[in-house]
Amino acid sequence: MFSAYLRLIRWSNLLMLLVLMGVMELWVAEPVLNHLHFGAQMPWYVLMLLMMAVVFIAAGGYVINDYFDIKIDRINRPERLIVSAAVSKQAAMRLHLSFSVFGVLCGLAAAWLTRSWMLALVMLFTPGLLWFYSSSYKRQFFVGNLIVSFLAALPPITIAMANVGLLRHRFGAIMSYSSCEHDLYMWLGGFALFAFLITWIREIIKDLQDQEGDRELECHTLPIRLGDTATKILVTVIAGVTTALLCWIGLFTLPYPHAWNTLSSRYILFGILTPLWCAMWLMWAARIPSDYRTAQLVVKFTMLMGILYSFVIERCL
Repeated sequence: MFSAYLRLIRWSNLLMLLVLMGVMELWVAEPVLNHLHFGAQMPWYVLMLLMMAVVFIAAGGYVINDYFDIKIDRINRPERLIVSAAVSKQAAMRLHLSFSVFGVLCGLAAAWLTRSWMLALVMLFTPGLLWFYSSSYKRQFFVGNLIVSFLAALPPITIAMANVGLLRHRFGAIMSYSSCEHDLYMWLGGFALFAFLITWIREIIKDLQDQEGDRELECHTLPIRLGDTATKILVTVIAGVTTALLCWIGLFTLPYPHAWNTLSSRYILFGILTPLWCAMWLMWAARIPSDYRTAQLVVKFTMLMGILYSFVIERCL
């Protein structure tokens, strides 16, 4: 029973979220602040509150997604059906509400401590968006993929919001003459954009895999509306845009010693772009749903490698 609950909340995805939040603060935000002579701003307990907020809200989102997907999962992945099989619908709803409320409370506490009202709005807005995505938007043409991608981009932005709130509270008018806010949002926003694009790719590949159940329940996903070939072309274009942005970052945005620029470029080429285009090859070669699942796993690995690029930034700053 306990293993069913772990699978329901996607524990491996939550672990990746914890890693993402930690490295964004320790390997991106703090090095940027140290480079600009402000020093680390976020106390450890605020970071813990932020991490708990994101993880519990995400866990509640996974639960409500499975709650609304019972019919689809019976067709697409019956062996992985949890809600109504291992966990009752009533228990799933209670779990969703408990996780979401606790996550929002942690997020509001972090927002109050950092004096960031934008962060408070994000924490209040996200559970509702997850609910409407699971109940309706995910079955609509194009909209569902964009919502999930937007939500995946939020964790790095929440780190930026919290740090900016602390900086404004502690340094006041001095911030008007500093590039600190700009630099924080630039670097953390870069990771958010990467998370958005990679998640968008993964979600569309997932729609390619789940067509049978989606057709049965009259969902309007990209593959159903556009067909497999057009959908794969769109995914390849998104991968091309991601590649162009990463090449620009690796070659032109690190004004530091040449050796570190080389490290950045090599990491991007071999650590991120190579698995990304392996996933594209697997997607084009896919013929059955399990083939698309393999492509999804490679995209998730690409996401992890993208997160770990923060180590390169930490060494450069």
